[in-house]
Amino acid sequence: MDLGIAGRRALVCGASRGLGFACAAALADEGVAVTLLARHRDTLAAAAERIGAGGVVPQIVAADIATETGRKSVLEACPEPDIVVTNAGGPPGMDFRALTKEDWTAAIEANFLSAVELIRLTVDGMTQRGFGRIVNVTSLTVRSPVPQLDLSNATRLALTGYVAGVARQVAPHHVTINNLLPGTIATERIRDLGDTATKLIAKVPMGRAGRPEEFGVACAFLCSTRAAYITGQNILVDGGLCSFTV
Repeated sequence: MDLGIAGRRALVCGASRGLGFACAAALADEGVAVTLLARHRDTLAAAAERIGAGGVVPQIVAADIATETGRKSVLEACPEPDIVVTNAGGPPGMDFRALTKEDWTAAIEANFLSAVELIRLTVDGMTQRGFGRIVNVTSLTVRSPVPQLDLSNATRLALTGYVAGVARQVAPHHVTINNLLPGTIATERIRDLGDTATKLIAKVPMGRAGRPEEFGVACAFLCSTRAAYITGQNILVDGGLCSFTV
């Protein structure tokens, strides 16, 4: 299937590894000019080399998207993206009683405000050009909150609520905004969990962890012209882990 996005420009956050890398690789396979963003230049360069092995090496920007300086630098490098994939690592798991104001501020900046600001800074250009795709990599915790992940539960839900309103305001301009919710995907983070990962995988109805490339192609589809009638949605990629609720 031709996704109709060859030649488009994409900005992918957290793209040096894991789910962000999978999304960037899938977009590059569709002929999208990808700019990779992450904090560490060495891992970014390695990621760009892997993606570029069969074609054009992506542009890289080493910056922290949770900061105003980081957002400015990445938009200087990729000033008019047609596609934006927001993605930030989850905050640490802690007992809710131990959470401090500083913990909450850091989580809000990384997992809520960084995406909000990137959307705000890019969506008007998309509406003016008559095409735009924004995909936020969030978490299945917005459908099924996890104990001791209160920082993630709350900030991801805040972004979900924000997207619900904004997506419908920009929909008439052929701009879509969706959230992609990963379950247990075989990224470096999951593999590092050892026995805990085995227990997590055992809960998945499909009996296995998802492959990063499966998540990546789901992202690429949402960014495509084929997904033009899908917006304001929270789409699970979890092997059936979350049960249906009304």
